[in-house]
Order: sequence, then structure tokens, then C-alpha cells
Amino acid sequence: MKLTLLTVKRTRSHLQPIQTITTFVSTLALTCATTFAIAQPAAYPNKPIRLVVSSGAGGGLPGVVYGIINKTRYDLYRDFDAISQISASPYFLTVHPSLPPKTVKDLIAYAKANPAKLSYASTGNASLGHLATALFASLTGMPATHVPYKGVGAALSDLLSGQIHFSLLSGGSILGQVRSGKLRAMGVASTARVKAAPDLPTLIEAGVPGYAVTQWHGLAAPRGVPRPIVDRLHREVVKATQRSDVASRLALDGTEVVASSPEQFAAFLKSEREQWSKAAKIANIKND
Repeated sequence: MKLTLLTVKRTRSHLQPIQTITTFVSTLALTCATTFAIAQPAAYPNKPIRLVVSSGAGGGLPGVVYGIINKTRYDLYRDFDAISQISASPYFLTVHPSLPPKTVKDLIAYAKANPAKLSYASTGNASLGHLATALFASLTGMPATHVPYKGVGAALSDLLSGQIHFSLLSGGSILGQVRSGKLRAMGVASTARVKAAPDLPTLIEAGVPGYAVTQWHGLAAPRGVPRPIVDRLHREVVKATQRSDVASRLALDGTEVVASSPEQFAAFLKSEREQWSKAAKIANIKND
């Protein structure tokens, strides 16, 4: 049996004490399955379990987005059973400190007054950052020029130097730079404020209704897995994420434990598909 770790995006963190959040969550998911195997020697699983991580090192298209833009032999919603969303890490609207606007409202007004001036970085065409900013621009009427990079390192480098004006990036990529004053965060793209930056307003609070973008990780299995197995795997996810060291390590970059039920995760996947299908159409995005 194969368990699939669904991940919206893999990014390299320059600041985390662990190499990548994906590596940590992959290990956590494997721990769930391993714990289950040890606890049930005579029951499921009675043969090796293979954990498939859906993003390779260095990034790539989000699994949800890839299926929207490209023809694939699989369907994320038809061919998999949701087990649990393990974690969620919202994106942060971040600007270079030299930019005059201090609030989201001011940034939007500034961009409209200077329609050819602002540029934003993403980690590539059709990446989550590209889609997220296209959706943000559509919702706010804010003009900006997209500059795609081949990874978060290059995008962050030009944002830090001021060659790029703003970007939507994960907390693991930018929170250390924000805390040191090298970048300025204007808002977090979540439905509630995050523990890693409690004084930072959500973009919903800042005047962009319903806008939320998260880098998330979840566990799924091939369609048709017996419900008792799905339920047991979900319980192991909950148990693993309740470990005292897990939440604190995840929280370093703004990531929070979710451990949702199979039904909640399935509903979340549906909402993600709807949101990013809309964003892809808005931006007329095609993968190169």
C-alpha cells in the first residue's frame, strides 16, 4: 500500500533549524505509519508501506495546481481518499522596507497610482506564489508585474536587494528577515492571526475579504482503502501531532498543526481546487 503526502509546495527555508518543513512533515507522516505498524503486528499493515512525497527537492508545481493546469493520468479527487491535513503554513505579504506604503490599503493605493512601477516575485510560472498574487491583484484591482524565478532563494535575494518590490512567500522563507528588519510584512494570508506573528493582521482584516493562501501538507491513500484503516491512520496523525515538540518546531515559521478529519480534509481539497482553478483562469496561467 502507498500513502501519499500531498503538499501544496516545497520551499527551502534559510532559517529553520530543520532542513525543510516538507522533510519534517514527511518524517512525521512516516512516524504515524510506523507507529501503527508496531502497534498492530498481526493486523494492517502486513507488508511494507511506501510513503510518496508529491513534490521533489527544490520546489515544483503544487499538486492541486498541477492537475488543474496539466493533463494527468490521475485525479487528486477521484483517485485518492483523504486521511488528514497535517499542517498549514500561510503566506505572508512582504515588501522591501524602502517601499513607501506601510499598510495593505496604502500598498494597493500606491500601486494604482503608479501602475507600471511595482513588481512581485514568485518561485516560477504557475507556482503557488504566482497564483496567489494573481488572485490578490484581481480581488484588489492592484496592478503589478510578475517576475518568475526558479526557486525561492533567487526570488528572496532580489526581494532583499530591492530589485523586486513585494512577494507572497511562506513564513519559513521570510519571517527571519522580517524580524531582522530586512523585510517588512504587511499581512498574513490566513483566516486568523498566527502565533509566530500575533501582531500582524490577516489580509482579510486588512480589507481583502475571504483571501487565504496556505502552504499545506496532508496525508492521503489510494481510493478504496477500507474505512477502518483510514480512521486508524487519522488517529495516528492526531497522536503524532500532539507530541510536545511538534507544534513548537512547526510554529517557528508560522506553521500550525491541523490534523483534520478525513471529511474536513476532503472538503478542504474541494475548496482548494475551486480557488486555484479560479486563480489560474484569472491569470491565464499555463505551465511552461
